[in-house]
Amino acid sequence: MANDPADNAAKAALRRELLRARNRLTEDDAQEAATVLAGRAADLDELARARTVAAYVSVGREPGTRALLDTLHARGARVLLPVLLPDNDLDWGVYRGSGRLVRAARGLLEPDGGRLGPDAVTDADTVLLPGLAVDSRGMRLGRGGGSYDRVLARLEHAGAHPALIVLLYDDEVVAHVPEEPHDRPVHAAVTPRAVHRFRSA
Repeated sequence: MANDPADNAAKAALRRELLRARNRLTEDDAQEAATVLAGRAADLDELARARTVAAYVSVGREPGTRALLDTLHARGARVLLPVLLPDNDLDWGVYRGSGRLVRAARGLLEPDGGRLGPDAVTDADTVLLPGLAVDSRGMRLGRGGGSYDRVLARLEHAGAHPALIVLLYDDEVVAHVPEEPHDRPVHAAVTPRAVHRFRSA
């Protein structure tokens, strides 16, 4: 089914609004939120019990993941990090600590070392998805590049059913996210103040 231009326009407008709000955060605000998020997310059953977690390295004013990555790594979880491919698909590598991250395209940080292939994500017990917002149904608004739409499609095709979790700021849990046919809900959103769970996922 073709994308509805109205849905595309609504998503683009909401993305601009949310990115403006993130850009107004101070570095201290972002760091404080990252510390609280790491503790709250690390306590989730889906992460506490996971043997393999597909995650990502936050950049800019994204809700911070770095302390959480270190916590998961210290627990002995196998943490997979994305490697952006030229076509916007994602390969994966293993996180071996913050000192083993390298600068990549678009300001991203990626793991050094070998690559596992795009299908490595299907081994994950839990997948942390970047996002800009989520609504009461668990519908996530991403950045619009389509990389994680491919990840979700790959999981579905493989019959894999990991827990899907998004980390957000408190005001990014919104009333409604415009939805397209390929969009899939997440199971939970973690913010500095709360854990939101969604029955539709």
